Amino acid sequence: MTIAVASGKGGTGKTTVAVGVARALEQDVQLLDCDVEEPNSHLFLQLESRESGDFSIPVPRIDNDKCTACGLCSSFCEYNALARLKDRVLVFDNLCHGCGGCRIVCPEDAITEELRPIGKLVSAQVPGVHLLYGDLNSGEVLAPPLIRAVKRRGASEANAMEAGGPGYTAPGAGGPLIIDSPPGTTCPMVTAVKDSDFCLLVTENTPFGLHDLEMAVQVLDDLDMPMGVVINRSDIGHSDVEEFCRRKSIPVLLRIPYSRKIAEFYARGESIVDADSEYRLRFQEMYRRIESIVAEGRAG
Repeated sequence: MTIAVASGKGGTGKTTVAVGVARALEQDVQLLDCDVEEPNSHLFLQLESRESGDFSIPVPRIDNDKCTACGLCSSFCEYNALARLKDRVLVFDNLCHGCGGCRIVCPEDAITEELRPIGKLVSAQVPGVHLLYGDLNSGEVLAPPLIRAVKRRGASEANAMEAGGPGYTAPGAGGPLIIDSPPGTTCPMVTAVKDSDFCLLVTENTPFGLHDLEMAVQVLDDLDMPMGVVINRSDIGHSDVEEFCRRKSIPVLLRIPYSRKIAEFYARGESIVDADSEYRLRFQEMYRRIESIVAEGRAG
C-alpha cells in the first residue's frame, strides 16, 4: 500500500507524520521524500549508509546547419523552452522538461539531446526503513522530473522484491511505501501523490491551515483519491477544521496536541514515536484504519 502525506501549506508537520508512520510500523518500509526542493526526512533518521548519484534530464541542442527555423519545435513545446527567431531557434535550458518531443517533430533531424544535471538521487538505510529522496540543485525549478525519478526508483525496488522472491533482500522493498510530498497544491504535490492508494493531509487549527486544507481536498477530489486528516497542534488556535472535515465526510485519523516534549525531540532530530511510546501505538492504529478504508474502497 502506498500512502502519500501531503499538506496545503508548509510547516504543518508533514514530515513529522511521514517519518512517524515509517518508524512506527514494525515491518520493512520504503520512505520516499519527494519534497525535492527541501528534503528533510533524513534529518530525523539516524542513517547507517547513504549513496547518491546525479540525476539529469535531456535538453535539446540545435544543429544550425540543418535547422530551417520552421518553428515546429517551438510550437510543440508547451513550456516555452524553445523560441523561434528569424533564422534560428533559441533553447532555454531552465524551462525544458526533457520530454523529447521537439526532437521527434523536427522534420530536418536538426535536434539532438544533451544530459543536464538538475539534482541528486539519494538512497539511505536505517533499521526497518529504506529512504529514497531527491535533492534538487540550487537555482533549479523543475521539481516534477526528479520527483518522478524518486517514485520510479521506489517502484522498481518494490518490483524487484516481488520478482526476486524470498532470496531478494533489497532493504525496504516490497513493504508499505510512504511518500513525503511537497507542500502546496501545484504540480510537485500532484506529481508526488498521484497513483497513491491513500493521502494523509496534515493541517493545523489556523485560518491559513483551513484555507490550504480546502485547496488540497479539492485536488484530491479531482484525483478521486481517498483521504484522511491529521490535525497537528490540535489544542491551539481557532478554526473550523473539524467542522469542515465533518461536512466533507473526511475522517480525522489523528490529533497531535502541542507538546514541549515533542518539540524538544524534534529540535534534536528525533521522531515523534521516539518522544512518546504512546504515539507509536497511535500511528500503528492510524495505519490499520487506513488499511481498512483502502480495503473497503477496493471492495466497493
